[in-house]
Amino acid sequence: MQIRTAERGDVPLVAPLFNAYRVFYGQNSDLDGASDCISDNLRLSRSTIFLAEEEGAAVGFTQLYPAFCSVEMKPFYVLYDLFVAPNHRTKGAGSALLKHAHAWAKAEGAFRVVLETAHTNKTAQSVYEGLGYELETEFRKYSFTTE
Repeated sequence: MQIRTAERGDVPLVAPLFNAYRVFYGQNSDLDGASDCISDNLRLSRSTIFLAEEEGAAVGFTQLYPAFCSVEMKPFYVLYDLFVAPNHRTKGAGSALLKHAHAWAKAEGAFRVVLETAHTNKTAQSVYEGLGYELETEFRKYSFTTE
């Protein structure tokens, strides 16, 4: 398995995985919208995307967004998306993507990588915890929709 940084020309490889990720979280399938979003993120350097490939096929991806912690006065990354194609799960692609993202974030000067997942996504939780992620219990998460 190879993990590499996605480039603009990789949109056709990443977009179907991103679309499947969104569907997993209850959104309607929208491959054109997924392609546009990934294309914009790469073109604008809004995120960094890592792509897992096996025998020339894209099997998973992760997408990280930069952030800054005022309290620590240090940069960190939000690992917002992680998805592995169902027929490639349990083969280590998710862990490989996460480990690659961790090493990259550290090299970029970040002190932390944070993520969130659905309460029901027990499989992903076990992978995260197995790699040393700790469940945040000190703070509550709130969100405000502006639409």
